[in-house]
Amino acid sequence: MQPSGPSSPSCASTSDCFPLSHRSSAQCGSESPDEAQKHEVRANNTPTDPFRMTSVVRFYICYLLCLGLGLACVVCVCVWNSQWRGGFAWDGTTLQFNWHPVLMVTGLVVLYGIGAVLYRIPLTWGQNKLPWKLLHAALMLITLILSIVGLCAVFDFHNAKHTSNLYSLHSWIGITAVALFAMQWVVGVAGFLLPCTPVSLRALLKPVHVWMGGSILWLSIVACISGINEKLIFVLSGTEPYSKLPSEAVLGNSLGVLIVAFGLVVLKILSNQEWQRPDSRPEDLAYTPLLREESE
Repeated sequence: MQPSGPSSPSCASTSDCFPLSHRSSAQCGSESPDEAQKHEVRANNTPTDPFRMTSVVRFYICYLLCLGLGLACVVCVCVWNSQWRGGFAWDGTTLQFNWHPVLMVTGLVVLYGIGAVLYRIPLTWGQNKLPWKLLHAALMLITLILSIVGLCAVFDFHNAKHTSNLYSLHSWIGITAVALFAMQWVVGVAGFLLPCTPVSLRALLKPVHVWMGGSILWLSIVACISGINEKLIFVLSGTEPYSKLPSEAVLGNSLGVLIVAFGLVVLKILSNQEWQRPDSRPEDLAYTPLLREESE
C-alpha cells in the first residue's frame, strides 16, 4: 500500500471551479495556485444565492430598459431630421447639418452609454476579459468616429454659410465633451491595452478612467439637450412659435426626455456596486496587461 497523503484538489462540478464557463476536471486539477485563487474569488462572487439572483434579474431589467431607451433616442432623432427637417445630404446645406444631431446622439450618447455598461453584464463574469476589453475599445472608437464626423458636418455647414463656429454654450459644452472623450480613449488604450504599461499606473488610472467616463456622458447629455432647444428655437422662429408647442417641438422635447432617461439608467447601472464585475472590485483588482491575459 502506498502511504496516505494529502489528497489532490478536485472539483465537485465545473461550476465550483469556473462558475460561468465549462472546464474539464483535468483542467481544474492542473490549475496554478494563482489561477485557482482567482477562480475561487469569482466563485464566491457568482450569483448563486437568491439575493444575488434577484440582483442579476434587476440588472437585466435595467439593461433592457437601457437598450430600449437608446433605440428610442436613435429612432426619434432620425425621424425628426428626416421627416421635419428634409432628410440628409453632404452638400453644405441644412441637409448636411441634419447629420450632426443624428451622429452625436447615436454616437456620443447611445453607443457611448452601451459601451460603458459592457463590463456590468453578468454573462461576462468568469470569462476571459480580453474579448470584452477589445469590444469596449471598439465601441468607443466607433463612438469617437461618429462624433468627429458629426462635428465635421456642422463645421462644414457653418463655413459654407459663413457662420461663426463655437459661439454658443451648446457648442462649447459639445466640443469639450468630444475633446475629453478623445483623450479618454487614447489614455484608455495606452493604459489598459498595452502590455508595457506598469501595473501601478494602471491602478492609478482606473478610478480616473471611470470618473471621466461618467462625466463625459453627462456633458454629452447636456450638449444634446441644449442643442435640441437651440435648434427648435431657430427653425420655429419664422413659422409657428415654439411657445405654441407644435408637433415638431413635441418630438424634440420628447427626444430630450428620452436622452435624459437613457443617461439616468446608464448611471444607475454604473453606480450600483452589486453589478460591478467581481474581479473589478477594489479587493479583487488584478491589473494584467493585455498580451499577458490568457484565461482569467
